[in-house]
Amino acid sequence: MKKSIMLFGLLAMTIVGCQTDPKGEDDPAPTPPVEELPDWYYTGGELGTAHIMTSHAFEQPATAVIDAGMYQSFKNGEALFENPFMSNQQGVRSGLGPAYIRTSCLHCHPGYGHGKRQESGAFRTDEVGNGYLLVVYNKDTEGYVSWLAGMPQSHAVAPFKAPIDESKITIQWLNHTDEWGNRFPDGESYELIYPEVTMPKDAIYAYNEGALTDEDLGNYGVKLESTIGIYGTGLLDAITDEDIIAEWAKQESDGYMQNGLNTNYFENGEWKNFYTNSAQGGDGTPYIRRYTYAMSRGPLQDGAGANAFWNITNATRSDRRFHYLDAAGSWVRASAADEDVQAGFDEYIATIDPNREYPEFWEGSMEERITAFLTSKNLPVEVSDQEYIDLMVWHRGLAVPAARNVTDEQVLRGKELFEQIGCAYCHRPSWTTGNDEVRDPARFFKGNELPRFPHQKIWPYTDMVQHKLCMVNDIRTGWCRTTPLWGRGLHQKCTGSPTADRMHDCRARDVVEAIMWHGSAESDARETVENFRELSKADRDAIVAFIDAI
Repeated sequence: MKKSIMLFGLLAMTIVGCQTDPKGEDDPAPTPPVEELPDWYYTGGELGTAHIMTSHAFEQPATAVIDAGMYQSFKNGEALFENPFMSNQQGVRSGLGPAYIRTSCLHCHPGYGHGKRQESGAFRTDEVGNGYLLVVYNKDTEGYVSWLAGMPQSHAVAPFKAPIDESKITIQWLNHTDEWGNRFPDGESYELIYPEVTMPKDAIYAYNEGALTDEDLGNYGVKLESTIGIYGTGLLDAITDEDIIAEWAKQESDGYMQNGLNTNYFENGEWKNFYTNSAQGGDGTPYIRRYTYAMSRGPLQDGAGANAFWNITNATRSDRRFHYLDAAGSWVRASAADEDVQAGFDEYIATIDPNREYPEFWEGSMEERITAFLTSKNLPVEVSDQEYIDLMVWHRGLAVPAARNVTDEQVLRGKELFEQIGCAYCHRPSWTTGNDEVRDPARFFKGNELPRFPHQKIWPYTDMVQHKLCMVNDIRTGWCRTTPLWGRGLHQKCTGSPTADRMHDCRARDVVEAIMWHGSAESDARETVENFRELSKADRDAIVAFIDAI
């Protein structure tokens, strides 16, 4: 089926409304085409596709936002995303800390997209663009360590001290040579690199303070995972659980994956591991898992972004009136016993509780008072309910950039080959959304506060299934949900990165490197990569052109 773009009025409104904070560029928005275009041009369907291809391409409100009259709420949420939180207790974006990961969401999602690859050296998070999160895990069990928060914090508000000292953490990029010598049969070569992260014990605050022993630390290791683009997540949320389960069942039945499927989640045609929320007002309703590489989250309304708006800055809201800290309580113990923290606590807590409404913060020994504050489950609310609603209108309402160059002969040839050699099996091109009855595991949203995307044919290029690529220094557990490809060809324009920064840790600097990282002997994509290797250079270039176009 083909469609014509006849949305001149809406597009003009979107273009004007979304350029209120220009970045000083002269690149104009494209004139809406009037010729018939293939439906895969409309990556987000009629309600979720943006037609702006400038560096603002990932920042556009979906048509669903405009139609629902939510534009101002969307812009309010955008401001919360972009601007830094502060440690003061009054005014907008207050309440940072006491320990935190970044001061703003934009730090991790430059241009609203995937994080940028960082060069070898110290692990620095004070620059916008470093979307890396440290994955600190036990090498023996592959589980997260309990003595750091799942998303480790490397900053703190005085008098507190950061759980980890990022200046002592280093990234080193190493060269990798694959079994083909990094060379195609026709002689063209490519390079492959991967990161190794070093975090010495003396970078760990609780260890230095004696709150952790060598035995407590165990055989820990550190990996990198970069943030992914936020745009289009509302559309992915609108895919029904039933359709995603059907895709897993189909792949289990097909039996093409040499590693099978992750039986922790799916086995014998049935979903096994559901996401629930019995805290924060939730009622424990089970939902299948669909977000993050590890598929650790369920619906978007209690997903990675909703969670990050709390734990990245550690600013409380009405459904989460407690601090995001490590499960073992090691940072609390170390902080409570730290003489420097004790010396500054009175001044600090006076800003949190100026009217002394929390007697436990003021009575008892200094160690008891600090512990009471850090472990409280009834802290003052720092992010209002309306601010959170605005943030989620923005989060759910971001459109996906339309596909580019959809009539280009090279791109069309690449699309044909993409399907022919097997890429489209895991990077499934399209889905059709369901009724999009917004699901909210935390039972926070009461009505129609959020935009919706019912019955849209969308083109994310993901099967929403986990697979294994078996790369050197692979992602934790090896299982990784297929990352959507939509919009990724605009990464460099939107983020300013000099490289394409593909894969979970940005190890691939261009599309060819990303493809070849799929090619280990144990990889589920091995056969597809073998097919890619046998293509002519012109055909390989065509696939690259197609991937960059979608």
